[in-house]
Amino acid sequence: MLDIKLIRESPEIVENDLKKRGEKGKIELLHDLIRSDKERRELIQKVEQLRRQRNEITEKISMMTLKEVSQAIIEHEKKIAALIPPKIKNLQEHLEQLNSFCHNALMQLPNILDKSVPVGKDETENVEIRRWGKKEFDFEPKNHLEVALGLDLIDLERAAKVSGERFYYIKKELALLDMAVQRFALDYLVKKGFVVTEPPFMIKRKAYEGVVDLKDFEHMIYKIQDEDLYMIATSEHPMAAMHMDEVLNKDDLPIKLAGVSPCFRKELGAHGKYEKGLFRMHHFNKVEQFVFCLPEHSWKTHEELQHNVEDMMQQLGIPFRIVNCCTGDMGSIASKKYDTEFLMADGKYREIGSNSNCTDYQARRLNVRWREKEGVAPSGFVHTLNSTALVTSRVMVAILENFQRSDGSVDIPKVLWPYTGFKRIE
Repeated sequence: MLDIKLIRESPEIVENDLKKRGEKGKIELLHDLIRSDKERRELIQKVEQLRRQRNEITEKISMMTLKEVSQAIIEHEKKIAALIPPKIKNLQEHLEQLNSFCHNALMQLPNILDKSVPVGKDETENVEIRRWGKKEFDFEPKNHLEVALGLDLIDLERAAKVSGERFYYIKKELALLDMAVQRFALDYLVKKGFVVTEPPFMIKRKAYEGVVDLKDFEHMIYKIQDEDLYMIATSEHPMAAMHMDEVLNKDDLPIKLAGVSPCFRKELGAHGKYEKGLFRMHHFNKVEQFVFCLPEHSWKTHEELQHNVEDMMQQLGIPFRIVNCCTGDMGSIASKKYDTEFLMADGKYREIGSNSNCTDYQARRLNVRWREKEGVAPSGFVHTLNSTALVTSRVMVAILENFQRSDGSVDIPKVLWPYTGFKRIE
């Protein structure tokens, strides 16, 4: 959520940012918010003025005596005092409506983009920063689904019978590989000072609204019928809400969490994107990096999180590239986002994770602030950052495609041998 002071004092900054994003509809929302906020503040002054008048009249009447004034004057003052509460009530009801509109409008306006974010219409105009590794085959490589089926590692047909499309049974060495990737990522992050965290797999609407714009995201998440609960789409969401309505001490920052969880997504907005096999499923496992930090440290932290991802990818030996996401591929929460894309057997790069600096946007929605020390007033809002460490299903895709052999077997990256207990899937 944006700071209302920014909208009052520099609305042109917000409007220009919306233009870069191509959010014409939200420019109109911004103008409505500016008008409503002005009316709201004027109304607050009227209510306060009427309350003062009521108090003054009440005090004046209490000090009157029949010797000083006639009973008629007292009755007149009482009538005026009696008229003020209904006026206050009517104004208060309108004020509550304005407060609700202003809050909802603020929740819908996206974060301010960092100056380094390139302007573009969609993911096709993201800007490549760097790439690492390459893969060449001396045979015609198969896609990961063909490899997995050939080794009897996956059963999609029975999963579709039991659960529907985009679910899977993974078996044998592939199931062990899933667990191995999780443990590799967690061990790596623990050495970097992260605290391993398995969050709740369901969270309440209030918490979810603090993390994302549900109007943009609700098509992605599963709602529990007749309960105020949603299945998590990523461990980022419950970790971000972990300190909702809290004030964190400066000495306790940064808080670095390594979230490990299953993720549940409808993927209704994925039409036209790559969907084969394990790439885009309704359920998958993921290890996530999440950080609460001081505002002045967030951009350095953003680069550190990116380094962690690239270092793990290099240790796994998976070729990848990094792109700076453009304005049309940002979503509403992040101020800047990097995508890490891995090389597939068809020679194309596809996303394996993203890394976002959300500045104070999420923290304002969740009301997570920081202070110099215990017992003093809060100094401001923390900054939050989230970055995929490793999505295990996509790492498995990368390994099956990049480490396949001509005989149909698959080599396991050496760094995973201690976790898998085997070096090759025959």
